[in-house]
Amino acid sequence: MRGRHHFHRRHGMGASPEAGERATTRVQLELPPQAMERLQRLKEKTEAASYAEVIRNALRVLEALVDEHEKGSAFSLKRPDGETVAYKIFV
Repeated sequence: MRGRHHFHRRHGMGASPEAGERATTRVQLELPPQAMERLQRLKEKTEAASYAEVIRNALRVLEALVDEHEKGSAFSLKRPDGETVAYKIFV
């Protein structure tokens, strides 16, 4: 996936956010049509308020999976019929 990053800090370099605010960074992505369709489908299926929410959720899930993988965990899926199958996320 090709991406171009555009960073924008709301509070400037070295400035700290006021109480209750969080500093954010704007990231601009260029996605091929197929990836954009996947993002749109996930937004609809998860009833996310925005594409940013979908991406934040995806990052949390990926981070948890990577952490478990680093600990040596194996992943499996339990299908509706009760069958358990190995799932290779990281090859």
